[in-house]
Amino acid sequence: MRRGDRRDTSLTLFTPVLRAAGPLREVEETWEWERRALRFCCLIAVPGLNGRPFLRYHRGMAKRNSTRRSTKRSSRPSPKNAPGKRRGPPAKQAGAKQAGAEPQAERLQKVLAAAGLGSRRACEELITTGRVEIDRQVVTELGTRVDPRRQEVRVDGEPLAQPKLVCYAVNKPTGVVSTNRDPQRRPRVIDLLPSEDGRRLFPVGRLDLNSEGLILVTNDGDLANQLTHPRYGVAKTYRVQVAGRPGREVLAQLRRGVRLAEGIAKAESVKVRSHHKQSTVLEMVLREGRNREIRRMLAAVEHKVMRLVRVAVGPVRLGELAPGKFRRLDRKELAALRKAATMPSARSENRHV
Repeated sequence: MRRGDRRDTSLTLFTPVLRAAGPLREVEETWEWERRALRFCCLIAVPGLNGRPFLRYHRGMAKRNSTRRSTKRSSRPSPKNAPGKRRGPPAKQAGAKQAGAEPQAERLQKVLAAAGLGSRRACEELITTGRVEIDRQVVTELGTRVDPRRQEVRVDGEPLAQPKLVCYAVNKPTGVVSTNRDPQRRPRVIDLLPSEDGRRLFPVGRLDLNSEGLILVTNDGDLANQLTHPRYGVAKTYRVQVAGRPGREVLAQLRRGVRLAEGIAKAESVKVRSHHKQSTVLEMVLREGRNREIRRMLAAVEHKVMRLVRVAVGPVRLGELAPGKFRRLDRKELAALRKAATMPSARSENRHV
């Protein structure tokens, strides 16, 4: 269809309306109504000098289309405005600004975690509940940045202290809980350590009430977050005594994965350490930290756990540490632990691919 034909068709559609309007004066009086009725059309009827209508392109539509075209043109990258193509004085000014810029402030929850107030998630709860102040102003917004060297941070009205970061290896006996808050007031892991210098210590991860072995206790929130984050998958080694004698197929199933309520749980490795009359001692390596994971995995393959001892967390081993005792990690152990906690595991990398 030609352009003229399209205009004739539109004119044919609008002519009955204009004819019903009467003479030119009446058409001019009803023009406002016509304009509103046809505001969504590109072509609208306009009364001419002799009272006969003619077609005109809608100005609003033309303006809208021109705006869209200009937006599309402006969204295209321009080589002149590209970040890497700047030359001359603007680049020098930017460089001078970076050279004289002050160090960036850190997120508030990171500062609280580094001060030993708990994990970042626990520190976020402190912020959202209105227990944190910056320069005497209550802050409840997550992501707020602060410079602890120039700003005063308070938690529950007390100034935020910057204690020295420490990390202990503790041999947790059975009957001791690994949480800091226990309504039943049972023995806690942190009760096995001396409280000195006002340091707020907390366990890294958990061992259930009937499990025993190595558990790390620290006031370094960043280190605790890295050791427990699924992305890094720090290996944890357990020595498990189970009822019966698991066969090769059972061990292979534990490596392939066992379906639990929250998904598939698998062991990095499973080895048989020794056999007894009615039990078997296994060595299992896991990179996840689900609640009672080993006990539920072995229950799924019909082998009850009789004793569960964690013997290593990454490069840190339990060794000859007696139950209920602790020792402070040296610099080499801390360096090896931080290195293990900053290397993403192969399983987590495959999961994100």
